[in-house]
This record gives sequence, structure tokens and C-alpha cells, in this order.
Amino acid sequence: MSAYFERVAAASFRPTSAVQGAWSTAEQHIAPALGLIAHAIERDHVARRGRDLQLGRISYDILGTIPIERVDVEVRVLRPGRTIELVEAVLSHAGRAAVIARAWLMQSADTRGLVGSALPAMPGRGQLDPWEMGDHWQGGAVRSVEFRRRQREPGHAWAWLRPRLPLLAGEPISPLSRLLGLVDFANGLTLRLVPTEVAFPNVDLTCHLFGAPEGEWIGFDTTVSIGPTGLGLTDTVLHDDRGPIGTVQQILTVRPLEG
Repeated sequence: MSAYFERVAAASFRPTSAVQGAWSTAEQHIAPALGLIAHAIERDHVARRGRDLQLGRISYDILGTIPIERVDVEVRVLRPGRTIELVEAVLSHAGRAAVIARAWLMQSADTRGLVGSALPAMPGRGQLDPWEMGDHWQGGAVRSVEFRRRQREPGHAWAWLRPRLPLLAGEPISPLSRLLGLVDFANGLTLRLVPTEVAFPNVDLTCHLFGAPEGEWIGFDTTVSIGPTGLGLTDTVLHDDRGPIGTVQQILTVRPLEG
């Protein structure tokens, strides 16, 4: 396989076995699909108006599982504007919506003299050990990424991730879409629960960015919290080599499995 997806039409894509899911190998891992949606949003923006706006927030609602079959992505502008616009993208399979994404695109400005963040730094990737996510999860997607990780305690880990495959065969992919094709792996980076005993998939993902990612590696400072009524939250501060650049949150439905 050469990529996660191959384009088969203007808005249609065929997944490869690299997208095999961690909960079921007959379903797609949602991470590459989220990157594909971001790529479609970026291409639509460039086609309509160049690159005069930048993505500050994208939220994904995950409506259900997706088989490893052709998907379609359609993009439309919900709120046009000269300096701010809201865009929606829908990824569907066989006519059924599977993921709905909404992205806020905002104007750029020179704020280099105002740069600052109180978010804590995390260790560089040279300080973390190689780690195989495939030792804990099944499927091709978790084996398609290079990981370096240190678990501070169950439910809190530092990790650096780099995809071994391009998102889409034969097309350049921006650092932003590459990042958004990785962020859903956060929910499996630091196990507070044993996935053979408890299911804890996320039904959404929201990413806020205050810096454009640079380089191939993305750092994850990830914590997992479980509440008393079947809800959980995976919370991540994203980094590149310069430091923090944004955050990701995923709400979890926590379901003990019957033996």
C-alpha cells in the first residue's frame, strides 16, 4: 500500500488496508478519514479564494462506523465572509453521512510580537522511547504510524507521532491535514482501561490551533479521564518542535464489555 486513500473521482476516495480500525479490522480507523476531510476543506478553500484564511478550529461529529469501502466528501460554505468563514464537510458512505465536520477559517495577521503560552512544554522525541501501538491495539492504522512515548501514569502520557504513509496517493498534503490525520490516535495513547474489557470510543473530536504545525512529527501531551456515569474525556495539548500549538478534546462513551 502506498497511502491511506486513493482518489477515484473528484469527491470520492477508496481506502486501503492501512485504514483498518483498532476496534474492528472490518471498519475504518477514523483518524485517516479526519485528515481526508481536512484536505478536502483546504482544497475547496484554495479553489475558491486562494489561501487568504487559516483554520483555527475544526470539530468532527462521528455518526457511526465506516466499512473499508469507497467514501465521498462534500464541502459547502455555511457562513461566508471576507475575514472569517464557517465551512461544513460531510464524509459519507453509500449515501449515508458518517462524519460531519465544521471548520472556522479566519484571517491571518502578524502577531509575532505577541507570541506566548502558559501551556507546559513536553519532552522532545529524542527523550522518549520507541513504542508500538500495535502491541495494544489491532488493525493496520495503528501500525502505519511511528510512535515515541513515555507513560507518566495510566491515563497520562507524552508521545510523538509521525505517519509512515501519505494520506492520499499522488497528492501533496499540507502539514495541517497531516496533523489532523493523526489527532484521533490520542484516545489510544495512554490506557486507563483495558480495551478487551471496556470499550471507550469517541463520538467527536474538536481541535483548536493557535499555531500552524511545522515538521513531520507532532507531540501529544494526553490525559484520559473517566467519570462515574459512562462518560470519558481524552484531552491533548499538541506540540511541534517549537512548543505547544493547540489542543484536542474527544468525548468518550464508556461501555464495559460482557465476558
